[in-house]
Amino acid sequence: MWSAIRSWFDPDEVRSVGTTPDYRFSLANERTFLAWMRTALALIGGGLAVAQFLPEHRLRIVISVSLLALGGLVAIRAVDHWARSEKAMRKGEALPPSRFPAILALVVTAGAAALLFATLL
Repeated sequence: MWSAIRSWFDPDEVRSVGTTPDYRFSLANERTFLAWMRTALALIGGGLAVAQFLPEHRLRIVISVSLLALGGLVAIRAVDHWARSEKAMRKGEALPPSRFPAILALVVTAGAAALLFATLL
């Protein structure tokens, strides 16, 4: 686990495996990472907006904290997926599969339903 985390901060470790892929693939991987980071920032911004604008209610705190935590989780997942994908490309392997997009979609849908409920209260 620590070696995976260390590879997030050490680009030389990622580059030490396999061969250099076509730069277009590395840049596409980076754009995907940035899209995930935008998603993380949107979730964090949504959590702050809920904390600020929904009426005082216990559900407001639950939704706000959930969105903030989910934003942090998405950011961590983004960097992990970027590093794993970059290593796979360098080794000529298939890109790592991930259930995270489906899980995120379900959690965001549940959060939207909770926000709808809290707004109608």
